[in-house]
Amino acid sequence: MTDAPAGILPAHMIEALFASGNIIADRALDDDQVQPASLDLRLGKVAWRVRASFLPGPGRSVTSKLDRLKLHEFDLTGGAVLETGCVYIVPLLEELDLPADVAATTNPKSSTGRLDVFTRVITDEGQEFDTVPAGYKGALYAEISPKTFPVLVRTGTRLSQIRFRRGHPTVTDEELTGLDETAELISGGHARIGGGLQLSIDLEGTGTDRLVGFRAKRHTGVIDMDVKAAHDPLDFWEPIHRRGAAELILDPNEFYILVSREAVHVPPDFAAEMVPFDPLVGEFRVHYAGFFDPGFGHSEIGGAGSRAVLEVRSHDVPFILDHGQTVGRLVYERMAERPKTLYGEGIGSNYQGQALKLSKHFKAVE
Repeated sequence: MTDAPAGILPAHMIEALFASGNIIADRALDDDQVQPASLDLRLGKVAWRVRASFLPGPGRSVTSKLDRLKLHEFDLTGGAVLETGCVYIVPLLEELDLPADVAATTNPKSSTGRLDVFTRVITDEGQEFDTVPAGYKGALYAEISPKTFPVLVRTGTRLSQIRFRRGHPTVTDEELTGLDETAELISGGHARIGGGLQLSIDLEGTGTDRLVGFRAKRHTGVIDMDVKAAHDPLDFWEPIHRRGAAELILDPNEFYILVSREAVHVPPDFAAEMVPFDPLVGEFRVHYAGFFDPGFGHSEIGGAGSRAVLEVRSHDVPFILDHGQTVGRLVYERMAERPKTLYGEGIGSNYQGQALKLSKHFKAVE
């Protein structure tokens, strides 16, 4: 694959990495594991609870750090509950033997972020989270820390996804402006561009009850990460309705599901990623799960009107959000080739054409 063009590798190139032994797993791929521009990563057979989060650093393996930091080990093959406020390390089923010119980044899956499960991937000798250097050979490990809800996971549960890239395919602001003129990156007007596509918050409220978003409840039951539409949303979430001004005070250390004012479009030859934390826009973190696949919001495959659902957590002080306030940036990257299948195009995508929406684990909000 050394002669392949620069850019984000699409699904058929990811499958080629499996075929060539650059991605290794001791069991076959799940049917829907490869997405248009990313691969879901599966939890392995064992987990360790650890005293603290860590990075191995140069010359050190993850297991060498575990020998000092692990509190106890438990089996995942029959399922296990991960408790809030704890940190766990789980080896992933997928290992890598990457070509010298292919690097990777990881992110929580959308459904993981919407449950406030803080997840990131570490490598042997890693000095950064969620970053896999070009040519990396070795195991991958998930660090998992549920922040709000206890969650049930098992071997094969998919909490994270990985995106492979060759070269530096990031689209500049100047190029993004040109792309907006030809492909309309947001519906109903020109995009605001600066360090990527700027997104703002929608606090007008929808429907007769002017629903603005949801605030997570505490001390809830367990959420099974592998089951869809199984949980009553009102057991886990408090709906937030607009009362008066289109604004919302974020309480410190509370978790919210909100939505962007803009309907986002990712054209088929591009992928995008949300900047997870931008201190320029306020004292809060937006969007744990950062990958937007090619075709997200693409009108030709039923995605017109796809909003960016935002996972929002305030930091140490209350913070007022006003309707239309900038809350994040979407950075676009070129694909190495156009995927053969786009997001939402008959592949079981859960969030194409979405508005304000909880994760796939919950029944529809009535």
